[in-house]
Amino acid sequence: MLVKTYGSTLIGIDAITITVEVDVGRGAKFYLVGLPDNAVKESQQRIYAALANNGYRWPGGRGITVNMAPADIKKEGSAYDLTIAIGALAASDQISSDQVGNYLVMGELSLDGTLQPMKGALPIAIEAQKHGFKGFILPKQNAREAAIVDDLDVLGAENIQEVIDFFNGDKDIEPVIINTRDEFFSSLSQYEFDFSDVKGQENIKRALEIAASGGHNVILIGPPGAGKTMLAKRLPSILPPLNLFEALETTKIHSVSGKLAKDTALISVRPFRSPHHTISDAGLVGGGTFPQPGEISLAHNGVLFLDELPEFKRTVLEVMRQPMEDRVVTISRAKLTVEFPASFMLVASMNPCPCGYYNHPEKDCSCAPGIVQRYLNKISGPLLDRIDIHVEVVPVPFRELSNEYKSENSEDIRKRVIDARIIQDERYKESKGIYCNAQMSSKQLRQICRIDETGQTLLKNAMEKLNLSARAYDRILKVARTIADLDKSENILTEHLAEAIQYRSLDRENWGG
Repeated sequence: MLVKTYGSTLIGIDAITITVEVDVGRGAKFYLVGLPDNAVKESQQRIYAALANNGYRWPGGRGITVNMAPADIKKEGSAYDLTIAIGALAASDQISSDQVGNYLVMGELSLDGTLQPMKGALPIAIEAQKHGFKGFILPKQNAREAAIVDDLDVLGAENIQEVIDFFNGDKDIEPVIINTRDEFFSSLSQYEFDFSDVKGQENIKRALEIAASGGHNVILIGPPGAGKTMLAKRLPSILPPLNLFEALETTKIHSVSGKLAKDTALISVRPFRSPHHTISDAGLVGGGTFPQPGEISLAHNGVLFLDELPEFKRTVLEVMRQPMEDRVVTISRAKLTVEFPASFMLVASMNPCPCGYYNHPEKDCSCAPGIVQRYLNKISGPLLDRIDIHVEVVPVPFRELSNEYKSENSEDIRKRVIDARIIQDERYKESKGIYCNAQMSSKQLRQICRIDETGQTLLKNAMEKLNLSARAYDRILKVARTIADLDKSENILTEHLAEAIQYRSLDRENWGG
């Protein structure tokens, strides 16, 4: 008897339906075809034990052929266990096959028949709904993320016995129902860290507010213990809230990576990723034999924080340059090409020198002459060129640490950021793929960032006296435009330019000299 069951495979952050054809006939051999990887090939042993421990049998003594179509797409992972097991039971008349073809069925089996969590439940549920399946049967741990999809019965099962009883009509599995909008709005502003916890550092808070308002990348330079990491962790709390489309896209990426927390249905706060400096190229931008999203994609619609930037391998940092411009990373292999979204804000931090105390107000730097510049040279010019705001962070004095006053909280700062973003949304509504000031092209820069004669003179003098390099010119204008938006000013004024000039520390040719 031939029975067809249905599963799905992931390519990038999208899913493709896989038809699992199980034929039980004459002969005594088992064949599994359709480009399965080792994890899929080993499924027979897991299925055999799971069925035996639940009072069923693998159809032994007869020839079994399992074909996974389309046969030219590589199938990977252990989530096809349940798909193959249900097909084998239906093809050997151990369960009713009437409803098997109406459901997409996936899950890894333990030897006792328990279902283990799987990756990519959300994109697979979207694919199931698109192809008109009545429902999606999967492990209970993943049911909430899949239940975001409308018009699809999402049935979370704890073990294979529940699935068998369901197909035999002996027991119903209650569909998991999630109100997507309620789930989305319930935790829209639930951030663990808040700017009200930060004592002092008002100039750094201002710089991060500007960065959030214009989508600018930022680098924090300062000695150990000055608060660089503490400030960076609070940046997501002042970014504009995710819209529903961004939340779904972000959830898909984390679902494919298997990074969603247990019982999480929808990511509604902006992600914050902070990889260690020992990370590999593939770990940062994505890759592998079966391409998986890297840290820059997991930070999509959020913040990527690179602590101790000069300690990262130079090759790792260089592969990040193109995705920072295109906001997408393309991974090509011999048989497939995969695109992962990668629209993130980069926040980097670094010590000013190896000892950490160059330019410190109280402690002396112990580095030999030229060491500071050599340390800075670990970061390439092209990468530095993509960072608009450079801020020097100095330690907070004791009088401010011990002060009882309450700092401004993230919610108040976020309101100003949202107002500035509304202005930019209106400005770039005709420009495809551009959403904030940091993304404007050189042509737009000349039209949008016009300055008067006084401003031209200020900028000319600043570049000459501070020995600013040529790359600083465009960056200063973009940051000045964002500062003007925060002030709700139609034109870039002299004070806006003056503040923007302060945020180019590393472009001063005598910095570190």
